[in-house]
Amino acid sequence: MKKVVLITGGSSGIGKSVGEFLTDKGFVVYGTSRNPDKIKNHSFPLVALDVNNSATIEAAVAEVISKEGQLDVLINNAGMGITGPIEETPTQEMRKVFDTNLFGAIDVMKAVLPQMRKQQSGLIINVTSIAGYMGLPFRGIYSATKGALEIVTEAIRMEVKNFGVEVTNVAPGDFATNIASGRYHTPVFENSPYKKVYQENLDLMDAHVDSGGDPIEMAKAIYKVINTSKPKIHYKVGDFMQKFSIVLKKILPDKVYEKLLMNHYKL
Repeated sequence: MKKVVLITGGSSGIGKSVGEFLTDKGFVVYGTSRNPDKIKNHSFPLVALDVNNSATIEAAVAEVISKEGQLDVLINNAGMGITGPIEETPTQEMRKVFDTNLFGAIDVMKAVLPQMRKQQSGLIINVTSIAGYMGLPFRGIYSATKGALEIVTEAIRMEVKNFGVEVTNVAPGDFATNIASGRYHTPVFENSPYKKVYQENLDLMDAHVDSGGDPIEMAKAIYKVINTSKPKIHYKVGDFMQKFSIVLKKILPDKVYEKLLMNHYKL
């Protein structure tokens, strides 16, 4: 029987690339979008789902199970970015990103687990970020949401293992997607003490995304995880230096590592 896959945030970027790749490999794939009717020429079906609306989550999961009779893989990919000095970023905007990147992902996991427990099988892949392994200047809230999802994954993985359900993280580095256009930017205020360095870092972030890797690399990595009988807890997908930065954080003294980051971000 073909495995049934649900991908949140499947209308563009990494989610779309993963969905297309898995469809080509013979999986039954459903993506999600807040407004699927607006998405044209999509190679796999989209169902309406807003991770900040629990009713839409329940309805989308029920629709897939009703049509297919099973749900084998959840790829928790929906998310949003946020940039800005923490001092100048509205707390309300910070909460929105936590609601999407952390609590939204948790709510989708909660919605699929009864079916996976019933099947005594299932795989949940939480798409996090290499940025979640470190506090990055002007991206601290985004880093915090992804780091929190990594830790939640570690916990829920142990809670559901006896039901035959596997849970893992896949953390991408910089990939060429439209994430920059959809994230919340704290404005560069004219009278801000952070004005010059924040603008420089915004330009650097956008350059990293524009020159990032092909999202197909994430698709290949996720395909490999799906075909692994006992997935690891953490996977990282990115260029050598992005992955090596996590190793450096583990082995270097805290202040030495901080100095490396500050030099990189010209602080």
